[in-house]
Amino acid sequence: MLSSWVGNECCLWEGIQCDGVTGNVQRLHLKGDSPYPYNYLAGNKVSSSLAELRHLKYLDLSGNDFQGSQIPEFIGSLKYLSYLNLSYARFGGIIPPHIGNLSNLKVLDLSSNYYENFLKADDMAWAFSLSSLELLNLSYVDLSGAQNWDMMLHMIPSLKELSLSQCRLSNVNLGPFLNSSRILPNIKHLDLGYNSFKGPLPGLLQNMTSLTFLSLSGFNLSLAWNFPNLLSMIPSLSELHMSACGLDKTHLSSPHFNYGTLSNIQHLDLSNNPLGGIFPSVLTNMSSLEVLDLSDTMLNSSIPTMPKLLELHLSSNKFKQIEDVGIWRQCHLKQLSVTDNEFGMEMIDPPKNASECSIYALEFLELSRSLNGRIPETLGRLVNLRHLDLSQNGLTGSIPESVTGLRFLQVVYLYENQLTGPIPEFLGNLTQLVLFSNKLNGSIPVSIGQLAKLRHLYISNNSLEGAVTEAHFSNLSVLKVLEMSKLTFNVSRGWIPPFQLIYLSLSSCNIGNGFPQWLRHQRKLGMLELSNATLSGPLPTWLRKMPIIPTLDLSHNKLSGSLKNLPNAKNDDVYGSFALLLLEYNLFNGSIPRSLCRRTDLEGLDLSRNMLSGKIPNCMGNLQRLTIMSISSNQLSGAIPSSIALISSLFWLNLNKNNFTGEVPPELGNLQGLGVLDLGDNKLYGNIPNWIGKQLTSLVVLSLHKNNFTGRIPPSLCKSSNLQILDLAYNNLTGTIPPCVGNLNGMVVGHSMNMYYSDIDDDKNVIQVMKGVDLEYTTTWRMVYNMDLSSNKLVGEIPVELTALNMLVGLNLSNNHLRGGIPESIGKMMNLETLDFSKNELSGRIPSSMAALTFLSHLNLSHNNLSGQIPTGNQLQTLIDDPSIYAGNKHLCGPPLQNTCSNHQDSTTTTSKKKHKAADEKMEVWLFYVDIMSGFGTGFWGVIGVLMFKKQWRHKLFMFAEETIDKIYVAVVVRVAKFKRGRE
Repeated sequence: MLSSWVGNECCLWEGIQCDGVTGNVQRLHLKGDSPYPYNYLAGNKVSSSLAELRHLKYLDLSGNDFQGSQIPEFIGSLKYLSYLNLSYARFGGIIPPHIGNLSNLKVLDLSSNYYENFLKADDMAWAFSLSSLELLNLSYVDLSGAQNWDMMLHMIPSLKELSLSQCRLSNVNLGPFLNSSRILPNIKHLDLGYNSFKGPLPGLLQNMTSLTFLSLSGFNLSLAWNFPNLLSMIPSLSELHMSACGLDKTHLSSPHFNYGTLSNIQHLDLSNNPLGGIFPSVLTNMSSLEVLDLSDTMLNSSIPTMPKLLELHLSSNKFKQIEDVGIWRQCHLKQLSVTDNEFGMEMIDPPKNASECSIYALEFLELSRSLNGRIPETLGRLVNLRHLDLSQNGLTGSIPESVTGLRFLQVVYLYENQLTGPIPEFLGNLTQLVLFSNKLNGSIPVSIGQLAKLRHLYISNNSLEGAVTEAHFSNLSVLKVLEMSKLTFNVSRGWIPPFQLIYLSLSSCNIGNGFPQWLRHQRKLGMLELSNATLSGPLPTWLRKMPIIPTLDLSHNKLSGSLKNLPNAKNDDVYGSFALLLLEYNLFNGSIPRSLCRRTDLEGLDLSRNMLSGKIPNCMGNLQRLTIMSISSNQLSGAIPSSIALISSLFWLNLNKNNFTGEVPPELGNLQGLGVLDLGDNKLYGNIPNWIGKQLTSLVVLSLHKNNFTGRIPPSLCKSSNLQILDLAYNNLTGTIPPCVGNLNGMVVGHSMNMYYSDIDDDKNVIQVMKGVDLEYTTTWRMVYNMDLSSNKLVGEIPVELTALNMLVGLNLSNNHLRGGIPESIGKMMNLETLDFSKNELSGRIPSSMAALTFLSHLNLSHNNLSGQIPTGNQLQTLIDDPSIYAGNKHLCGPPLQNTCSNHQDSTTTTSKKKHKAADEKMEVWLFYVDIMSGFGTGFWGVIGVLMFKKQWRHKLFMFAEETIDKIYVAVVVRVAKFKRGRE
């Protein structure tokens, strides 16, 4: 966008217009383009030097990214401004009242569609000074707390267009309008959609005698008004938007319609209303209707002929046949959008008796997510077609030649189908060809290189083969987006492409010959994906001088050497919607360069699976927008820097498999949004910090395995209610398993994944020991619920509360010193697939409820003190081929062990047990009497023996004994009787 801004003659720069006489800058066009071609400005403020353009009349900064910064106050000093557009530019904070100084302003657009960094207004009085204002767009500006907003209509008499959609307004804000009697003759366009209004229509609408456009979408008016009243209230209305208003067929069936007002409606949006059933007959009386949107209205009947209809939207309904939609009956129809329905391929097959006007009229056809079968050759009869979207269907067969012969065709979306055969040769008007995710085969036709207007080419994820040469790009001078895979990219080393790409993906292609030299001529790249592209060797030195590429993916190659040659030049031309640096699975070595700390735009950083060494630079805390940091599986050492805690946006932190030492920095407790913390396989020591459970309340994954942590498992971890993976294996933890683990609610009921995960973590992985081996979970890790406390020094019993974690897929408590029995309620853990209690001191029988674990595919109870017969039935029957899972339990019997429990053996065992029990009971009685006699003897010789030498004591004792001997005798007899009854 700024590539022409060189030299001193600024009036020759793109985006600038000057006065032909004075040379003063009058117009500044800096509108950004996003998401494509990723060509927009970014920064945390607008330079104050803009205030020097005192003769500026036109300023457009829309579509850029100012990162939540406030609108600068100095804009109010540009007193000649008549046009100011700051929409979709991610400004935030309070709208400065200084804008009210712009008395010449005719157009003011501050709208957005961002939910973050909301613009707000606390008082709209500043708008009253804009006496020349004709258009005011405040959509998505928070006006819920703004004073005086209701006076805008009366205080700005020149106002013709007002948009207040999604402004968080409610009836409280609408109050002054309800009883307004002022005439508002100038308002032609009013958008009040998607606020929180309820009740009757505002009375001011009947005073807007010139109103032609009205949007009340999202108004909850279903019980308080009727459609005829609205139309009679505003007879001049030509465009009406009533989406999501709770309308049903009764609202459209009133006999009180004024059909004269119906004839004025040209554009009607009734989408997202539960109309249901047949087509509303009242709509057929709208003789001027040109645009009709009935998407998601539950219609399933035939659409009648509407003589002037140009545009029809019928997505997300219940149509099943071509006759229902009546595409060929609409003689002037130019645009048809019917997605998410269930009809067959005949939907786009024109009947032989179709009127000629219908065939020649259609320009835009969208039928995604509705079709199956083959694309008919007769589609070529739509000779005026410009835009064809049949994406995300079940289409099979080849692309018909008749389609490629449509001479006006510009856009073809056929992605995500089952199409086969070669890519046909399309005509030269094509601007977008999107064919990814099919089964197309053969080689790429060289004729593609002659599509001089082609801007977007997506052909990845097919079965294409062969080489791509310079001839395939010979005339593609305006190409901006190129995505292909599984092809050999065969161009000469000195090739200079005719295009400047903004998006390039050659993932899974065979590039070879080192890093592609022709990329040095691409100066506007916003996204470069060369993953799994057979690249090897070091990064070229010229790459360091390249402009920073916001999203750079070089993962899964054999690139080596230092990271110092990464693109490092300042980039004013491009800025990606996501700034990612993905270098995992390579052979990079050396230290992490401090130059990375200057990439303050980064949102994702993955350097894992390389050979990096040294320490993590302290300056990494500068990456304030970072959401994912993965530097696992390297040779990094030293302490984990506390500066990482400065990255408040961090969700994913993976430092697994390095040589980090020391304790976990307590500063990490400030990362309250952290969802994944993986510090496993290092040399960390000390106690597991209490603050992990208390402060990191958003944790979903906690992995500290294979370190040197000591002490007890802190009960504070039980407060991590979102935790779904807890891995503390291979440490030196002692003490018992806290019973409060039953409070880990994320392992009980699960949670909504969308609450915690961002789109850019889809290719990140989590390694867990499951089914006895290390398994790496990529996109499926979100469905894994696992607890691994194995290989520690834990003691005590398995808490019964643990069995409440019924979402667990894996549970591993092996190689500890746990004793007691396996909880009987283990059968409640119905999602268990892998269970390992081996190498402990567990005793008792194996609970029969374990047979109810229908998903169990890996079980290990070996090397314990378990006894009795192994339960049979249900899922346990599938594990009878592996006796090793019960090995080391000498008192276990039954399949799959060899010492089976036969009926005789069971009987003998039972008799033996009864004999042992009787013997034990006799021994207990004998010991009881011995206890009595021993006590008596001790008392006799310890006391009575002494009395032999004390005559006075003897007399008193015998008197006392004579009185109490009967009581003692009765007490002994009663105790013996109770013991015998208890034995029986």
